[in-house]
Amino acid sequence: MDNWDEVRTAFQVARKGTVSGAAEVLGVHHATVIRHIDALEERLGAKLFQRHARGYTATEAGKDLLLVAQATDDQFAQLAGRIKGSGEGITGELVITSLVQLSPLLTPVMVAFQREHPGLVVRYLTGDRLFRLEYGEAHVAIRAGSAPEQPDNVVQPLITQGTQLVASRAYIAQHGMPEDEADLAQHWFVGHDNADSKAPFQQWLMQHVGADRVIYRTMDDRSLRDAILGGAGIGFLPAWDAAQNDDLVEVMPAQDAWAAPLWLVTHVDLHRTAKVQAFLKALKDKAKDWV
Repeated sequence: MDNWDEVRTAFQVARKGTVSGAAEVLGVHHATVIRHIDALEERLGAKLFQRHARGYTATEAGKDLLLVAQATDDQFAQLAGRIKGSGEGITGELVITSLVQLSPLLTPVMVAFQREHPGLVVRYLTGDRLFRLEYGEAHVAIRAGSAPEQPDNVVQPLITQGTQLVASRAYIAQHGMPEDEADLAQHWFVGHDNADSKAPFQQWLMQHVGADRVIYRTMDDRSLRDAILGGAGIGFLPAWDAAQNDDLVEVMPAQDAWAAPLWLVTHVDLHRTAKVQAFLKALKDKAKDWV
């Protein structure tokens, strides 16, 4: 494509909203950015941007062009991710993603794996966002809940994570231990702030206790644990996490309905590479000790 540089420039102007921002990303002078935009608009016979005091905003024609540019940029990112993971050696980057809650389990495995392969750089990406394996954003994803159904992914069970309903000894000293399931409605709870959470234990809590008893809410699993330890209320924690603190007391026997399966997810194009296979084996071997 003869004018790909101009299209790429327009894409960056739309992303950054300013000529200077696009010039910085592209590593060119701002005059080059303006020249590319002017040339592209002349070639297409349409204005791609509205110029204003704050910067550049894409017109209707500009938005159409940017859809093509975005798709092309995504394809390049996908290609780069596949090339990075296609080598036979265990070197370069290994990108792993999961919820931050799983860091205490996964980090020792990743540290040991990197130590065994000193030519490897481990990137551990946490958060609620689903990183797109098909675009090379990660080599391995560990996901909780129902089995992922994205096309072209290889999905394998890792473990079923048991969940316990626990409280701190300080909470029990102040409010007493619930006598049975019916008595839970008289107690206070810590929970996730996301009312639409699909976590099985969170749905069970809403059904059996009600939102009005959840008086401390957070979006982060680590702060949820801290709130339970601080005596804010009763709450759910992974069994392996609860077992690490002697100040936590199990409020009632765990139920199968609270458990959450963990899945290993890889893209079919990278699944058989030496790097990914070696890490999957190391992770599966270690996961036997988690159950």
